[in-house]
Amino acid sequence: MKLKLTAGLTALASLAAGIVLATTQAPTPPAGEVPAMKARLASHASLVSVTAAGAAYVAVGDYGTVIRSSDGGKTWQQAAAVPVSGLLTSVSFADARNGWAVGHGGIILVTRDGGETWAIQHTVDGKPVLLSVHFTDADHGYVVGAYGTAMQTSDGGKNWEPMQVGEGRDADLHLNHVFSGPNGVLIAAGESGSAFRSKDAGQHWERLNTGVTGSLWSGLHRKGGQLLLLGMSGKVLESADLGEHWKTLETGTTQALTGGVEKADGHLVLVGTGGATVTDKDGQLVTAIRDDRQNLAAVAASGGNLILLGQNGLIQDPQTH
Repeated sequence: MKLKLTAGLTALASLAAGIVLATTQAPTPPAGEVPAMKARLASHASLVSVTAAGAAYVAVGDYGTVIRSSDGGKTWQQAAAVPVSGLLTSVSFADARNGWAVGHGGIILVTRDGGETWAIQHTVDGKPVLLSVHFTDADHGYVVGAYGTAMQTSDGGKNWEPMQVGEGRDADLHLNHVFSGPNGVLIAAGESGSAFRSKDAGQHWERLNTGVTGSLWSGLHRKGGQLLLLGMSGKVLESADLGEHWKTLETGTTQALTGGVEKADGHLVLVGTGGATVTDKDGQLVTAIRDDRQNLAAVAASGGNLILLGQNGLIQDPQTH
């Protein structure tokens, strides 16, 4: 049975209301769009995605919130201009200056100044909910979302073309996350245990046999070449052969896992609902539950520190170091 989109987004993004910042210097937004508003504590808004932008970090979330750190996550400032105030679900940078964010209403935003100012680059026909954006360089990017929505660009987003990821029954599955694997392979993780692979930069896709039926929310490519998929009920799937075969790693939790990162020292940190944090120790995955049991959506590594994103904003948490 197809998950209700709102329920899926709640589990994936750990959404909560947030207060956002307005700027008097923001450009006039397109008709029908309301720009993000100014708030003193933008870093405490519900945040759902974070990425490196060169040496900086950029995070996005509810109410059009975009915040940026240039000191490894110690301090954060809100973007000067964001032309929308809806939920932003994902952000990706190709380099220190060129970045993209996506969210509700089929909106694709672009920045050319490292995340200080943003503009609407494209609105997908039908205004579907977009759930993930991933750029492999300043020209080539991919967007996936609800009901099989998938787009690609080869010119930095000047033009976006549809991709057919799933076929037949799979055509309208929610696609939750798209990311790169080894050797230029692209992986898309979706609902009902679905995962898809492209070996030709998104031109053709094939479904992978994950062996699970619960939704897969996220994934990552480890330095050793392994692919990981994270999902419902604490599921972590690992493949060492580009997705041909998968094995389930024991985590000791039934919380949904929504994001993960491999630190510079090779250690893995995964996060999820109910305050779950999963780390690897002596070759095993070990789960701890934060005292506040806050839903966590994403995590990034900055040097030896971690940046966690959750329903109450940013967290610098020694519990997961």
